[in-house]
Amino acid sequence: MTRHKLGSIVVGVDVGGSKKGFHAVALQDGQYREQFSTLIPSEVAAWCRRLKASVVGIDAPCRWSLTGRARPCERALAAEGLHTFATPSHAKGRTNPFYQWMVQGADLYRALAPDYPLYNGQRSVSGQVCFETFPQAIACARAGKILSAKQKRADRSRLLREAGVSTDALMNIDWIDAALCALAAHHLVTGTFKTYGDVAEGFIVVPQS
Repeated sequence: MTRHKLGSIVVGVDVGGSKKGFHAVALQDGQYREQFSTLIPSEVAAWCRRLKASVVGIDAPCRWSLTGRARPCERALAAEGLHTFATPSHAKGRTNPFYQWMVQGADLYRALAPDYPLYNGQRSVSGQVCFETFPQAIACARAGKILSAKQKRADRSRLLREAGVSTDALMNIDWIDAALCALAAHHLVTGTFKTYGDVAEGFIVVPQS
C-alpha cells in the first residue's frame, strides 16, 4: 500500500554520459506535465525539489556490485529474459570510461539523497524516495510479454500512449525512456509494482505485469 496525495508528481530520469547528460520527465497523476534536461546531476535534483516530486525513478544502477559480477536484481531480470549491463565494482566503474554513465547515475543518487532516500524494498511507500528502474523491463511489464529492443522507440511510445501519457513532446528515445521511468514511479505511488534484488546491491522496480 502507498500513501501519497492525489495530484502527486513523479519524475523519471534517463541517464547518459557526461556529454549527453540527463533527460527528465514529470508526470502528475499519470499524465505528462513537463520535461527537463541538463548535464549536471545537482540541477536534476533541484528540479525534482522545485516540482515537489514525491518519487523519482532513475535508469541507472543505484548500487555498485559487491562482487564484481552481476547484482541479484540483474540476475533476477535475466532469469525472466530481460538482459541489462552488469554493474561492476565501484573501483572498476570509476576508472573504466565505458561505465561513465553509471558514474553519472551514482552522482545523481547522491544529489537526491538528502530529500529522496533510496527505496529499500518496502511495500508501503509514504515519503519521498528515489529508485532504480530499467526501461526495457518497464515496457515488457506493460506489454505483458518480452519485446524486441529493435523496435523500442515505436513500442515504448505506443505503451506510453496506451497508459494515457502524451508523447507529443517526447522527441527522441531519451525522453521516451525518461517518461517510462516516470511511469514506473507512478506505479510505485499507486502500489502496482514489482521489485527485483536486495538491499545490499539495490532493487530494480518495474510495473506489476
